[in-house]
Amino acid sequence: MTFDFDTVIDRRGTDSQKWQKYAGRDILPLWVADMDFKSSPAIIAALQERVATGLFGYARPVKSSVDAFVGALAQRYGWQIDPAWLVWLPGLVVGLNLTAEAFAQPGEEVMTLTPVYPPFMSAPKNSGRVSTQVPFRHDAVNRRWEIDWAALEKAVTPKTKLFFLCNPHNPVARVWRRDELVQLGEFCVRHDLVLCSDEIHCDLILDGLPHIPTALLGAEVAKRTVTLMAPSKTYNVPGLGTSIAIIPDAQLRARFVRATAGVMAEVTGLGYVACEAAYRDSEPWRQALLQTLRGNRDFLFDFVARELPGVVIEAPIEATYLAWLNVSALQLPDPIAHFEAHGVGLSDGAFFGVPRGTHVRLNFGCPRATLAEALVRMKRAIAAR
Repeated sequence: MTFDFDTVIDRRGTDSQKWQKYAGRDILPLWVADMDFKSSPAIIAALQERVATGLFGYARPVKSSVDAFVGALAQRYGWQIDPAWLVWLPGLVVGLNLTAEAFAQPGEEVMTLTPVYPPFMSAPKNSGRVSTQVPFRHDAVNRRWEIDWAALEKAVTPKTKLFFLCNPHNPVARVWRRDELVQLGEFCVRHDLVLCSDEIHCDLILDGLPHIPTALLGAEVAKRTVTLMAPSKTYNVPGLGTSIAIIPDAQLRARFVRATAGVMAEVTGLGYVACEAAYRDSEPWRQALLQTLRGNRDFLFDFVARELPGVVIEAPIEATYLAWLNVSALQLPDPIAHFEAHGVGLSDGAFFGVPRGTHVRLNFGCPRATLAEALVRMKRAIAAR
């Protein structure tokens, strides 16, 4: 089968949050993690069939939806999941907030590694918990972002109750290796921490590295792990709001479910339909998407190296469609405003927990023509600084 990842779809004037941000301005938005590709044809067909029924009542997952998700994880990762472990959620950020509330008390600490997706830092604060942030160490010789184990040990306190892991990592696009995950699991066991593993990008690994679900590191780690997954990023259906918490331990799961009481919205029927079609029928589309993203990533690397002096991609982009760019050499007081003034909208690295002016994040999940035009505009912006 062939799929179209080249056609530029005009999303101006639509309900797209990504494009509304710059309504009326000639700015290409490469900020939020929302791809400018149509979703899988299988998902579109399944949604059309569901809409044609005209019935949109309160929904619960049916066996075929559960089987599609459980079967995909068994096939891709060898993870045999009991459906009883699943808690369906209307979004992954909801899961982060619920996890913070369920497993830490007000004033207690939730630890994470930075730079990181902003809700990892804001979710604990939303319910009066404390966000403890430990920066990655960058190995410039080997071009790798690494966990600073000594800094982790120094930062943990008796008030630390929970660890937020991004696996694979957003924004540095790192796929964690087994030895790193084992060491992190041992750290959580030693300090009696619940481990929340956000694995929303696990199906977007670009170079054949294996994704290792954190809960597969052994029984001791599994019983303290909450894994968050969703079809939203891989299959470009974030607006349908379907995510899943996988919690093998019954007591941990009960605490999580209690935290949902009275505050969590229902997953919609359309969300369940899209999720089922994603995991059951969309593998050919996913493989074609990965090929497109690899090409875009390689095009980006080459263009940055040749045409964007002062911009550095400090490590390989192993997963996701997000590039973490070091722009500190440009010495721009406000890199986001500068690039916007030249027609490109990026994410500010400061939101991810690094000093303002040092990094930006770029979403290359778009047609090659859009990416190429955006990079040309960035080149002009650098020349004009």
